Amino acid sequence: SPYQFSKKVEQAMDNHVRPLLRRDGGDVETIDVKDTPVYCRLVGSCRGCAGASQTLRMLVEQNLKDLVDERIRVVEVGAVSAHLTVT
Repeated sequence: SPYQFSKKVEQAMDNHVRPLLRRDGGDVETIDVKDTPVYCRLVGSCRGCAGASQTLRMLVEQNLKDLVDERIRVVEVGAVSAHLTVT
């Protein structure tokens, strides 16, 4: 079921991906799981890093493919700006 698939993705993130990213002061947020596309955003020191796209593909996506489903594709979601302009 989609719920179980989503739970497997989160378990893989919590147990394998996040510990690796946190060693370098980063983390990843799972924004949405829509079947095999998994929408993610890097945060912490990983956000905006020159290797961010490669980190998503080689670390996040590859771990999810190995641990959950080989068809998974990670889609990077841009950072949300916290600044609002009031006129």
